[in-house]
Amino acid sequence: MKKYLICKIDAASRTLICMLRLNLVIFIIALTLLMQALLFSHTSAQVHFLPPSDTYRADRLKKVVLSESLIFAATSVGLYFLWYKKYPKSRFHFIRDGKEWLQIDKLGHATTAYSIANMHYDMMRWSGVNRSSAINTSIITSLAYLSIIEIMDGFSRDWGFSGGDMLANLSGAALFAGQQYLWGEQRIGMRVSAQLTPFAKQNPKLLGNNFASRLMKDYNGQTYWLSANIRSFLPQNSNFPAWPNIAIGYGGSGMTRANKKDQESNTSANNSIERYRQWYLAPDAALYRIPSNNSWTTPFYLLQFMKFPAPAIEWNSKRKFKLHPIHY
Repeated sequence: MKKYLICKIDAASRTLICMLRLNLVIFIIALTLLMQALLFSHTSAQVHFLPPSDTYRADRLKKVVLSESLIFAATSVGLYFLWYKKYPKSRFHFIRDGKEWLQIDKLGHATTAYSIANMHYDMMRWSGVNRSSAINTSIITSLAYLSIIEIMDGFSRDWGFSGGDMLANLSGAALFAGQQYLWGEQRIGMRVSAQLTPFAKQNPKLLGNNFASRLMKDYNGQTYWLSANIRSFLPQNSNFPAWPNIAIGYGGSGMTRANKKDQESNTSANNSIERYRQWYLAPDAALYRIPSNNSWTTPFYLLQFMKFPAPAIEWNSKRKFKLHPIHY
């Protein structure tokens, strides 16, 4: 397994072979999980990871508040010492970065804000907090978590507080809140998929120099999705399965630096790489929605922010269609 996952790019041919192997491994794992879900699912009952409580539970709420406070503190301290402390500081300042990375980083902020709000809401309802209060505290919690990052950026010389990032954070939280108020459920979720690309070798400092950092930093390999659950838009007496989704995605390619100007002015060979946008249409699977009497759906609930690997159709700003046998 290790030889499939450690992709050391020395030449274009090795890159292609390594990525094909990685695609195959992930597809097999995803297919296995899907088959297991279909074989062991039942139709008698739906088990929620955190079932809402009809009565207020102070003991549960205390646990939620304590755990989230510890996570917030650990995240803040960890980010400072593991990342921000290494870089020079400055007076608090703002930055305008709306034209960077083809706006893919902004979708990352929105997806993170949406996911935090969604999880927090379920924990509030599990504690018996009423629906309206649960929605409002979810918005506040989501924005609070992500604001600490923006504040640290504001005091870093090489970055700055980004109004665009905060707008993206607010958009993700608003998408959650709007659906919860309108439908009482999340019919359209925000998800992410990521894979390795050959562009990281062009600028490993920005795009990552190992497997984990490349998945997180290389925006060329990231796709952000709006995934709609089909069953939730059908009549309640419909017999359509609960787990199939349809998703539209957005990504980009050819980015070795944050903006086009810096990339074209660079004297290295990568200044000739074409940057372009990508739009996708693909099936998706909400496996945590499969009715079951077992707890096997818990991992799928916790990983619901990840897009299920599936075939996809791409249309890009080069006005070309492309079929991906598997895209994630």
